[in-house]
Amino acid sequence: MKTNRICQILGIEKPVIQGPLSWLTDARLVAAVSNAGGLGVLGPNAGLTAETTVSTPEETAEKMREEIRKTKELTEKPFAVNLIPSPQNDIWTPGILQVMKDEAVKAVVYTGYGDGAIIPALFDELKAAGIAIIYRDINPTPANSREAERAGADIIVATGFDEGGTLPGTALGTFSIVPMIVDAVENVPVLAAGGIVDKRTARAAHALGAEGVFAGSVFISTVENRVPQSVKDKIVAANGLDLSLFRTLPDYYRSLPGKLTEKLVAMDKAGASNEEIGDAMGGLRGLRLGMLEGNTDEGYISLGTGIGGIKAIVSVADVVEQLAV
Repeated sequence: MKTNRICQILGIEKPVIQGPLSWLTDARLVAAVSNAGGLGVLGPNAGLTAETTVSTPEETAEKMREEIRKTKELTEKPFAVNLIPSPQNDIWTPGILQVMKDEAVKAVVYTGYGDGAIIPALFDELKAAGIAIIYRDINPTPANSREAERAGADIIVATGFDEGGTLPGTALGTFSIVPMIVDAVENVPVLAAGGIVDKRTARAAHALGAEGVFAGSVFISTVENRVPQSVKDKIVAANGLDLSLFRTLPDYYRSLPGKLTEKLVAMDKAGASNEEIGDAMGGLRGLRLGMLEGNTDEGYISLGTGIGGIKAIVSVADVVEQLAV
């Protein structure tokens, strides 16, 4: 396969980036993606378990350092860390960023949430450290994509409503948002995200103008992922029609069936506020319970609408090969 701009920027062989996936990432998964030629990404809470309590920025940073070092033991290839900066009172990013510098991490997935998410000084600091910036706004628009490009982003992620996890409030599907963002930026390549699980959907992403793919759900059902077998089996057995959509903070989520999901959908239909549904959902605690422990009574299993294309539990290497078109 010919080297493209994504590969050149990141120093990888295949333009396939694994989404951060919070609790569902660890050194084993991330190294497997990178060893297969893609770019693995350590998400928030990478490698941690339900029993681990991390309460301070210093402890959080050191836990990430441990997982980075474990990853480096398993691969010599580039991988990334996820940052979710806040424009005000951000006590978490400085420590994680320093660890990234100390450990010579080559790339960052910079997740932008809301107004002020693009912090030029932080972009400058990342660039000065030689860290490639993959910018992923939760609500991608032509305006914020151009702003990120001007600030120094190396790659922009165009995320469609087909994705799993925190959904874009704009509710535009992948087929709509990807060409819009491709046309909006001038000199940086675009990654497509949302509903990409196999060779067909990867080819479609490239046909829309993306130069690579950013995928999450398809890596959850892999051999190397740390989620329990029960969750992997549910993913393989399901398709997009099995997912329930509900409002929450900041906008929308979707999940496979379960007692908590049924409650959240009922609250939505009854007119509860996004804040009330968000409180009942439990944030990342609900994700941890549902996906890391398989407890759908108290947690949820959030996935993208493309899961019908996931037919079996396969290796990370098989997934990367499928998506590298």
